[in-house]
Amino acid sequence: MHLSTHNWMRAEPLEVTLKRIKKFGYESIEISGEPEQYKTKETRALLKEHGIRCWGSVTLMLGERNLAAKNQGQRERSVQYVKDVLTMVSELDGEIITLVPATVGKVVPDGTEAEEWGWVVDATRECFTHAKKVGVRIAVEPLNRFETYLFNRGAQALALADAVSPECGVCLDAYHIHMEEFNVYDAIRQVGKRLFDFHVADNNRFAAGLGQIDWPKIVRTLKDIGYDGALTNEFVAPVDRTPAAPYPEMVERNPVDISPEQLKFIQDHGSSVLTEKFYTDQMRITAETLLPLIK
Repeated sequence: MHLSTHNWMRAEPLEVTLKRIKKFGYESIEISGEPEQYKTKETRALLKEHGIRCWGSVTLMLGERNLAAKNQGQRERSVQYVKDVLTMVSELDGEIITLVPATVGKVVPDGTEAEEWGWVVDATRECFTHAKKVGVRIAVEPLNRFETYLFNRGAQALALADAVSPECGVCLDAYHIHMEEFNVYDAIRQVGKRLFDFHVADNNRFAAGLGQIDWPKIVRTLKDIGYDGALTNEFVAPVDRTPAAPYPEMVERNPVDISPEQLKFIQDHGSSVLTEKFYTDQMRITAETLLPLIK
């Protein structure tokens, strides 16, 4: 196992992110799933310069991106988006994408259970075919019920993976499974060898170590099933707008270099643009919590 991180949680130059995570002992990164933001040749050079490899990417299912959409054109555009993310990861020598099949924040179905299952299976199979072509693995990620109605538990993600291919896998996120699973450790064991990626944030979605999750037991369980991939940092710290705020200086009041869509995505997660100091502290705390457990 090794320590990785997403970078979609704060809009900043990639070079700034790489310098920070290298200092704290991160080995890889899951690049934000926005292929138009990255020129892969330049990004490869930056990764090499800072000694950080691309582990993969996560699909940012914003707006109309939805593999389970009723509208065929919408599904086709969503498939093309996932293919573009897969191609980007391949060109960065990455290994994996974590696939969130449906629009984040959408909690109302488009059709019957049978209809939506057919749509999402067919769309994911097409994505998987492209993934095989470019040499990147797909891991289906379930989110909590307040972010999607479709896939909330590991067993559901595994069912989609099974319907696509024995070579399709699952990504679990510590934050989500502590909300949705009957037993988080059994959920990890059930996915077993099909676990391709594991995202980390504490039960309050702050950095690992700032909540109630039993990280030593989580890491032991991952070792028990032979997991040897990344623990990918994905804290989305909630903003407290009251006088009770424990971190009153966490929000960047004059953000730059962030698109309205990305800002909305972060705000829809209950967070905001974080100051560099607060963000850096969260990265450090995660590393200090997890590195001793995985080495």
